[in-house]
Amino acid sequence: MDTGTFRGIITGLLIVAFIGITVWAYSRRRKPDFDEAAQLPFADDDELPNRDKSTSPDGVASRKNKGDRNT
Repeated sequence: MDTGTFRGIITGLLIVAFIGITVWAYSRRRKPDFDEAAQLPFADDDELPNRDKSTSPDGVASRKNKGDRNT
């Protein structure tokens, strides 16, 4: 088998894979899943907790609690 035949076989396999993925992505059975995934950026999430340990729980600036006079 020479290089041209090998490249032809690989090209044919890639075309079949591309068509298969395209049919899968545009099938009616997958549409509800993709529509739901498309709405994820707009979903309301609860406010994420603050991971910063230097902030005070009552919302007062934490710089005053650490002795920093440059407030």
